[in-house]
Amino acid sequence: MLALLFAVDAALVGPSLRASQRTKAVQRSEYVQNAYSDDIAAMHTDVLSMEAGMKRFADDFPWLAKYGFGPSVKAERWNGRHAMFGWFFILLTGFADAHGLIPNAGTPLKYAEWGALTQLGFNEYISNQRAIIMIAHIHALAVSAAAAFGPQVLGDTLTLLDGEEDEEPYGLFPPLMGQGGLTPAAEMWNGRLAMLGLIAVVMTSLATGKDILEVIDIGTGGLLYAAKNAPAAVAPVVEAAADAAAAAAPAA
Repeated sequence: MLALLFAVDAALVGPSLRASQRTKAVQRSEYVQNAYSDDIAAMHTDVLSMEAGMKRFADDFPWLAKYGFGPSVKAERWNGRHAMFGWFFILLTGFADAHGLIPNAGTPLKYAEWGALTQLGFNEYISNQRAIIMIAHIHALAVSAAAAFGPQVLGDTLTLLDGEEDEEPYGLFPPLMGQGGLTPAAEMWNGRLAMLGLIAVVMTSLATGKDILEVIDIGTGGLLYAAKNAPAAVAPVVEAAADAAAAAAPAA
């Protein structure tokens, strides 16, 4: 009798349960599809808004948009390149400072020899280190500007040429999968991260009052100035060893 009741129950309830499970599975599938569609729509909206902004800028400033200035992929790519170039020089400056490659780094420049450009205000003058860094960066900027407007053999031009079309907008997130190596999407990712990194470092420097190189040294766990701080870190150990040796000498 019990077996008969279980059989009837399975016959009546089983199909409805299976139908309910199928309905939930379909609902989950529709939810995933809708979420995926929403993501695609959001990315498409980002691209459309970028294109709309580029079009508005081109309508307002056609003579600038013609050469790729404004909210364009060309401008973003070159801004990212300059940000990466800036990171290279920041780290190179830190390396030179940590290894004593800048002569008389802390010595302030004299007004009688260098004029008003050395003044910081309140009778303070820039150091020899800051002057060397500034001159080096000005020379690098001049060379990069000359190279950007010169004949391009191994690279692309800084501005769009006559009749040249800009790239398609990348949207909020450029393609990531399968874009490793020397690809335009990888360069766009690196350029955006470099620009965001510079903004974060400058804002941290302003908030804490520390130099940019100090901020980077703290962020890297002291690696940037490891060579410079190594003698100071080893000195207590050497002194303790010398004291221990001196104390042990009479006993011997």
